[in-house]
Amino acid sequence: MTVLTESTQSNNSSPYDVVGVGIGPFNLSLAALADGVPELSALFLDAKPAFSWHPGLLMEGTVLQVPFLADLVTMADPTSPWSYLNYLRSHDRMFPFFFSERFHIPRREYDHYCRWVAERLPSCRFDARVTAVEWDEAADAFAVTHRSADGTASRVLARQVVLGVGTEPVIPEPLRALLTADHTGRVLHSADYRTHRARLADADDVTVIGAGQSGAEVALDLIRQQDGDGQGGPFVRWLARTPAFAPMEYSKIGLEHFTPDYIRYFRALPEDRREQLVREQWQLYKGVSEETLGDIHDELYERTIGGGQPRAGLHPGVEVLAAGADGEGYVLTCRHSQQQTEFTFRTSAIVSATGYAASRPAFLNTLADLVDWDHKGRYQVDGDYRVALDPRVRGTLYVQNAETHTHGVGAPDLTLGAWRAATILNAAAGHTVLPVPERAAWTTFGAPQSPATPGVPPLPATAGTVR
Repeated sequence: MTVLTESTQSNNSSPYDVVGVGIGPFNLSLAALADGVPELSALFLDAKPAFSWHPGLLMEGTVLQVPFLADLVTMADPTSPWSYLNYLRSHDRMFPFFFSERFHIPRREYDHYCRWVAERLPSCRFDARVTAVEWDEAADAFAVTHRSADGTASRVLARQVVLGVGTEPVIPEPLRALLTADHTGRVLHSADYRTHRARLADADDVTVIGAGQSGAEVALDLIRQQDGDGQGGPFVRWLARTPAFAPMEYSKIGLEHFTPDYIRYFRALPEDRREQLVREQWQLYKGVSEETLGDIHDELYERTIGGGQPRAGLHPGVEVLAAGADGEGYVLTCRHSQQQTEFTFRTSAIVSATGYAASRPAFLNTLADLVDWDHKGRYQVDGDYRVALDPRVRGTLYVQNAETHTHGVGAPDLTLGAWRAATILNAAAGHTVLPVPERAAWTTFGAPQSPATPGVPPLPATAGTVR
């Protein structure tokens, strides 16, 4: 039983209004917006010693895939002191940024911006690994236990908890045994690419798996490690299960899938249709920026000048079936989906750029019996991002970036981060702290309402009205 009794309750008699677990961009957004609400007490905990955002992929030249206005606060509160523009002003970079005419900023600068915010928010506490979240019945609050690197344990109470622990790297099943056994940095997830970049640049042959932005950036970076004459550096092989190396959907109307309007529509659909849509909409969130694809093409074009041959192979429509060690390298068995043919090849190193997925954090095991999981063991999340709980729990649990199955492809997208944080903040405060738009898209998702016709009932309201 995970309901604490009076004998085991925390001595802290003043619960926080909100405790956030994890300080990535999404919970940092909530912390920044909550900083402007003095009547709301908040604490945010993270195991890391300091803020960091995908450090393994912060290569020079890589840019954020959303405009700079999708910072931690601007889409919800453009007057906040924690905006990216105020960060530029604080670092005397406003004029250089203005003259650069950039809409998409370097990833390294986005990471530095977030660190600037996290270091200055008094509610953010690092070196605090949460080990348990329980419901303390006597205190009528959640008990959140956390531990520092030196082993010091602390416990705080919270009326409301917001999970923002992020996602974990996904490794295809055929590669898992190799990754576990490898200690040389030659089989890795792209999340660790920067750490092993120099070693991979010295390899004879590197295979990159995954058709998304990370896979494209790793492949491009490795191609750039090759000498101008195409002789030095690794042969780069880029594989993907998708039928093409496709650009991410970035049309103005297409981007309206990342609006509150689409979330409301998506939530009202039957579960099987929602899951089908997430699979079909891969180009909305798993494609590659057109600029990166163009850069790869340009690099390969350069290598054909004077009759040269690029030391690279691009292979879409390919699935890895099996992988095994072979002396100093590895052998991969693959299948081409359209030709239905299998083939094998040898490679010196493997980078699995196969994305990330939400998982249940271990610290939630102490509360798991009181969470109303769906039939697939996932959170059931309402329109305000509340997780369904046992009626005995009078506190509220929220979640960020673990609700693609209920809210659609916008869940992991930074565009909606400040809007979602404002939605949670309003719910946590019990009143409207920051107004959020009811309509943000020109597109009507779902059947339109028709004018009334005598004797004919009107069409139902758009599914977006469902909370």
